[in-house]
Amino acid sequence: MSSRRAYRSDLTDARWALIEPTLTAWRAVRRGPETAARVHHLREIVNAILYVCRTGIGWEYLPHDFLPYETVYDYYAK
Repeated sequence: MSSRRAYRSDLTDARWALIEPTLTAWRAVRRGPETAARVHHLREIVNAILYVCRTGIGWEYLPHDFLPYETVYDYYAK
């Protein structure tokens, strides 16, 4: 997990515990043998998506302490 300061839109530990198994399984199914190992934590990706949805900002305006907006948007689009 990252050491960034939490945003109000971040998932609580309890909410993450509810959705983490489903997202981990989804990622495992989408991951083929030719896919490189995942570098980013799913929770940080979800937190970034929630930040964009909650604030209404454009993807390219995602604060710098989140992951690259292209990565976050790619997961959102999938």
